Amino acid sequence: MELDVSRTIKWIKLANEKIQMNKDYLTTLDQPIGDGDHGINMARGFQAVVTKLDEEDYQEVSDVLKDVAMTIMSKVGGASGPLFATVFLKLTNALKGEQIINQKQFAIGLNEAVSGLKQRGKATEGEKTMVDVWSPIADLFQTNEEVDHSSILQTASNALEKVKDMMATKGRASYFKEKSIGHLDPGAVSSYYIFEALAEV
Repeated sequence: MELDVSRTIKWIKLANEKIQMNKDYLTTLDQPIGDGDHGINMARGFQAVVTKLDEEDYQEVSDVLKDVAMTIMSKVGGASGPLFATVFLKLTNALKGEQIINQKQFAIGLNEAVSGLKQRGKATEGEKTMVDVWSPIADLFQTNEEVDHSSILQTASNALEKVKDMMATKGRASYFKEKSIGHLDPGAVSSYYIFEALAEV
């Protein structure tokens, strides 16, 4: 797997398309166990990201990801903004100075992203949050020599199925305790779209 500037931009734009298409679905997921605005916030934020990417000329992958992080931070409201900004900022820092990113470098970036996510969200695996999608993907990149389209999709899909069966112990959803079982976490689903887009690119 290799990521250069153009592929990275393509990845983020495709993620935006998926989030825009599923904006209402994401909001519906957020209504029973959250604030009910996740889809609206993510769609607004990622549209702003794409606008920003179209305005700039990038030399390095990390420059693209930095603008993604900063735009999300300023445009996505609620708890999601800082969390998604954190993962992209951690990727930025890990991939600085590189024009082409290989799988090993991306794996290091993903590990940093997961660590940042856990720290920022005060969450760990098994608590029904977006950590439960990002962490298995990071493990996939770390432990497999050749990651491809189907392995990313399979890992993300499996992670999402597990999230559904978990009881939330973090964030607003944790107030619902056992009632949260059977519901998908909207942040985890948004993360799935991001990795689905990566797989397709």
